[in-house]
Amino acid sequence: MKVYRSESSRQDAPIKVGVADYAVTSANTQLTTTGLGSCLGIALSDATAGVTGLAHVMLPSAPESRDGDEAKFVDTAIDGMLSQMTDAGGNVETIEAKIAGGSNMLELSGIGREIGTRNVEASKELLAEHGIPIVGEDTGGSHGRSLELHTDTAVLVVKSAHRGVNQI
Repeated sequence: MKVYRSESSRQDAPIKVGVADYAVTSANTQLTTTGLGSCLGIALSDATAGVTGLAHVMLPSAPESRDGDEAKFVDTAIDGMLSQMTDAGGNVETIEAKIAGGSNMLELSGIGREIGTRNVEASKELLAEHGIPIVGEDTGGSHGRSLELHTDTAVLVVKSAHRGVNQI
């Protein structure tokens, strides 16, 4: 997890968010992540405060015995990003969310519902608990995605080899 402040990073340098990672910034830049299959990208933006975050999460919820990898799970990543965004001047009441990914690319028996669907459902439930509206969504299907979050406009560009480009 990384926090980038406008005074500490180059304004135009894109910030890469890895798998099981998130970044929060007040800089005018792009947050990018690639390789979303069943993983979910969660973009949070507070346009009033100019604070933005992007997470690339793998699983719906952290186990009781957390392994310290909060960015790996929907529940702990959202809580972590919200904490860092409010520390950077954001206000939970003015934050909006966009989500993308959560594909069901693999048929796995014995684990119940598909992990992509569970990631999407977990994010919707937790964002609703925090009162954060989801203003854009590109989820589901059976294809991979890459994301670019433009922090100045909060536009989330969703790219897929088979589905083209979608801006939400």
